[in-house]
Amino acid sequence: MSFFRFWFKNSRPHALPQSVLPALFAVCLAANQADFSLPLAFLAVMGVVTGNMSANLLDDYFDYKAHHAHYRNVLDSEGFRVRVGKYAYITSGQATVGQVLGVSIALMGLTFLIGGVVFYFRGVAVLMIAAITAVLAIFYSGPPLRLSYRGLGELVIGVIFGPLNMIGTYYAACGTMDQALILISIPVGLLVMNIIYVHSMLDIVVDNKLGKKTLAVFLNRPPVMLIVLFFILFLPFFVIAFGIWRGSLPVSHVALMLTLPMAVGLFHMMTVFYKNPEQKFEPKPWMGLMRGWQRFEAIGTSWFMIRWFLARNLLISVCLIGMVLSFVG
Repeated sequence: MSFFRFWFKNSRPHALPQSVLPALFAVCLAANQADFSLPLAFLAVMGVVTGNMSANLLDDYFDYKAHHAHYRNVLDSEGFRVRVGKYAYITSGQATVGQVLGVSIALMGLTFLIGGVVFYFRGVAVLMIAAITAVLAIFYSGPPLRLSYRGLGELVIGVIFGPLNMIGTYYAACGTMDQALILISIPVGLLVMNIIYVHSMLDIVVDNKLGKKTLAVFLNRPPVMLIVLFFILFLPFFVIAFGIWRGSLPVSHVALMLTLPMAVGLFHMMTVFYKNPEQKFEPKPWMGLMRGWQRFEAIGTSWFMIRWFLARNLLISVCLIGMVLSFVG
């Protein structure tokens, strides 16, 4: 059990909501369809979990192999505002880089085994979605494409955990496609992308030093980065409103607008970050759950975590409200 706990802990379980909740949202939407299968829906969600864990470990493997482990400590010692301790389980010697690769491959194999079972019942469409997802996940930070080093990482994550995730899970659960599902997967994908983009905006100093061209590094200038953030944050609400107006989404989905203050609050905090990075913010009830806050304050990462948590909690809130709406009409 300690073996499983170790690898689960180091596969970034805090990031699982950005993949699991969109999948569960898709399952709730599929539950109203005639050919809905709870066992296949469960398998699809489990495949999302193992696939996400595999991708996170693979990302650590490729980043570590690129000899980036020491830069955060160097920058921190020089007084830069950075987080330290990425993949500490490797740098501390608790696991070798070969073990990281081995566990990642094992998890990927398990994911494809799950996909094979779903393929047997639902056909080739599921296999195609899984294959596209796997290719994007591998080359997110893996050579030769290294998409996250070329300004495409945020978009790739948004596509994987938004449309590909939701469409694949939905199809596995009920064997059909739906216009409303495809439409709602776009705002979800943008909000997943927002989490990664906020992360890259806050980590821009480190990524610049590493030569990692995230979208924030590619844009480089704070005013331009904030304009792009504005569209990533608020376009989802426009798409939802447009879907309701066109009749593609139920009128009840107007309840998703309840999360709009979270988007406004996050945009304000990111604007303040570039004007006055030392200004502190305290968690508020409307921001959602922020576990371990005192620890983050103690180690000096609260400036990063409050913004990252709010970005993540915005996605979580949209998915949870959407899940409830899928049963009430």
